[in-house]
Amino acid sequence: MAHVAAHELGAAAYAIKAARAVAPEGEQEQAGRLECHWQRAQLPGEIRELVLNDQRLRNEVCWFVFDC
Repeated sequence: MAHVAAHELGAAAYAIKAARAVAPEGEQEQAGRLECHWQRAQLPGEIRELVLNDQRLRNEVCWFVFDC
């Protein structure tokens, strides 16, 4: 759990960056998209739209990793 609301996307963003970092050459972007899609599939329906909206609003400060 994030200690401030502005940090709750950090772990998700870092996981996407990590998936890209360990992917073979030429497959980094696809690996990031797969991780992003997997994360979104795990979101409970009750908070899904809130999280997706937050990702859209703060995508720039999260290295644009939520462009999946």
